[in-house]
Amino acid sequence: MKLLPLAALLFAAVPTFAQKAKTTENLVQYAKPLVGTARMGHTYPGATVPFGMVQLSPDTDTLSYELNGKYNPKMYEYCAGYQYADKTIVGFSHTHFSGTGHSDLGDFLVMSTTGPLQMNPGTADQPERGYRSKYSHQNEVAEPAYYRVKLDDHNILAELTASNRVGMHQYTFPQSEQAHIILDLTAGIYNYPDKNVWTFVRVENDTLVTGYRQTHGWARTRTEYFAMSFSKPFASYGSRNLSKKQVYRGFWGRFDQTKNFPELAGEQLRLFFDFKTTAGEKVKVKMALSGVSTEGALRNMRAEIPGWDFEAVKRAGQALWQQELSKVVIESPKRTDKENFYTAMYHAALSPTTYMDVDGQYRGLDQNIHKAEGFTNYTSFSLWDTYRALHPLYNLLQPKRNADMVQSMLAHFDQSTMHMLPIWSHYANENWCMIGYHSVPVIVDAVLKGVVPADQAQRALDACVTTAHQQRYDGIGLYEQLGYVPEDKSGASVSKTLEYAYDDWCIAQLAKKLGKTDIEAEFSKRAQNWQNVYDQRINFMRPRLADGSFRPRFDVLSTNDQGFIEGNAWNYSLYVPQDPAALIAKMGGEKKFLPHLDSLFTMHLPDKFFAETEDITRDGIIGNYVHGNEPAHHVAYLYNWTSQPYKTQARIRMILPKMYRPTPDGLGGNDDCGQMSAWYIFSSLGFYPVAPGSPEYALGSPAVHGATLNLENGNTFRITVKNQSDKNVYVKEVRLNGQKLTRPFLQYADVVKGGELVFTMAGKP
Repeated sequence: MKLLPLAALLFAAVPTFAQKAKTTENLVQYAKPLVGTARMGHTYPGATVPFGMVQLSPDTDTLSYELNGKYNPKMYEYCAGYQYADKTIVGFSHTHFSGTGHSDLGDFLVMSTTGPLQMNPGTADQPERGYRSKYSHQNEVAEPAYYRVKLDDHNILAELTASNRVGMHQYTFPQSEQAHIILDLTAGIYNYPDKNVWTFVRVENDTLVTGYRQTHGWARTRTEYFAMSFSKPFASYGSRNLSKKQVYRGFWGRFDQTKNFPELAGEQLRLFFDFKTTAGEKVKVKMALSGVSTEGALRNMRAEIPGWDFEAVKRAGQALWQQELSKVVIESPKRTDKENFYTAMYHAALSPTTYMDVDGQYRGLDQNIHKAEGFTNYTSFSLWDTYRALHPLYNLLQPKRNADMVQSMLAHFDQSTMHMLPIWSHYANENWCMIGYHSVPVIVDAVLKGVVPADQAQRALDACVTTAHQQRYDGIGLYEQLGYVPEDKSGASVSKTLEYAYDDWCIAQLAKKLGKTDIEAEFSKRAQNWQNVYDQRINFMRPRLADGSFRPRFDVLSTNDQGFIEGNAWNYSLYVPQDPAALIAKMGGEKKFLPHLDSLFTMHLPDKFFAETEDITRDGIIGNYVHGNEPAHHVAYLYNWTSQPYKTQARIRMILPKMYRPTPDGLGGNDDCGQMSAWYIFSSLGFYPVAPGSPEYALGSPAVHGATLNLENGNTFRITVKNQSDKNVYVKEVRLNGQKLTRPFLQYADVVKGGELVFTMAGKP
């Protein structure tokens, strides 16, 4: 069959959107990829499409994960490869995580240069000693699906755009007899000298290069293939092999492999391609990726970007972003509100990412090649973060995509020798980061909301139950035996116990739905295990030892070595999202619960209590409330289970402007693959999923002046806000389709069937 150009393919797929777009404001202008690129946000500014497999973005330093044989803490700043404060760019690589607190990737770094060939990256303080370049933010533009920067040292304008599986570069060169494009296959994020296991390259002809790279990092066995195509034949090419000297190298030494040699292999390779350019000449590069093969990468390139029209690819990518952002159309007289909202929508659609070729083939957890039948396979599941609000947002705004993500998780389960659903998985690997088994709430929430087909429900339940019984994983055996995880046997024990109990509650809900009374009873009982780490004498969750006693050494404010992960007892003592009413009763009723909850937002947490925790910084803290990390994201909504829901309204409207601004340093913590952004989206609309797996949202205080949710089923849900202002943060009345709500809660079913929710605001509770 004849392949259509990318733009034709994309626009053919969205005819109804093209009609709507005539009456819809251009929303792409409000999404700011540079937000979160400074300090703790850990976002990247480069070019990608919604949930795209390619994230083509600049990297600004070459730090090593290892320093003097130990972890280099400075590396933490470079989880996305880019820091806004840096003055130089090393190059543009094709894979990046958005907003994570640990990292990997940074594959296939490309850089353009002029002058004498330099095959090392240089240093930040002496960029002229290598191929990197100084740059200025004044000459930098970052938009959805487009990035542009002037490389000052080489007088080159670099532009980037992307389709799903292909990154496209456009370099505008000066007149030069010595123009080069570098392909650095040693570069990476969270890199270290031995991270590359093997690299293989074939120069197929004077415009096409293919190859692969195997790395050992956060993903301990990751293989990524590429096909690299040039718009102009290179005049010559060569390589540098920086690999350690090998005892045995066969008989390849008979060739000079440094110049114009077409087949290269080694752990550490850098290639260069030489050109002669005229002033203003544009040399373009396409880099297609595949987890399967170089043939798959070529197939992806030919299907998605067969030609060389850079502007057409950019337009097509931005049309996809307009379609994505138009799922929610908000009203506000303030441009900053729209920039905050649509930047959050943008960040919430960066991951998980597509992980399969155009023909459906992908590399599985078993390292074999599989084919996704009837679904898109996804990767990069940061589930400890994203189960809370990001996947619930997908259930609302794009259920089909979330159903495919669930299918991807179930495929992971089928391929797992551990017989477990994903914990934190990426690129055909389980990296075992963080705690809990939070695929469970994602899957259960999707099944109970009808997002996953009913004929998959039993398969989903079986996978959830099997995962929850995997005794080799992170204290589950002791958890099943004792009813809690003991701190002297497994660290972060209180957090694990609380999160397992919530996940167990989710399993019970699905079992109840399917009439599996034995499973429901078992996991309903396990869901009560949170009570086993609650110390009634001090009214805090507290680490317990294997002998049943509470650990004597205990500090309710410290975030280090107290039985919690990325939080302290003050925050985590409020983590019973499945049953806030029971938690309130356990803490002695409102009389004791409300002062605890109030104090979280008003007390001062001295720096010493989080000095040893890189994930918790002053940027994301309000009082002792740690918004820059996830465990307390539901906490502001807990007032809805008391007689003072107006405090939820005040807290939400206080948090929103403090933690989110449309500036490079505008995020109060790691965006965590979209979770921080999903919190913003829900909260600014006026409701939030406190316990995914429940049919209810808790109401808050909308920050928008109005919004229309354009749902996938064709319905629209309208949010109208009367008397909105910065001072009118309290909700006087809420009506759903004309009927006054008597409780501060909203049902998922009422939203997806369409209708209108009217908030009337006031300046006093």
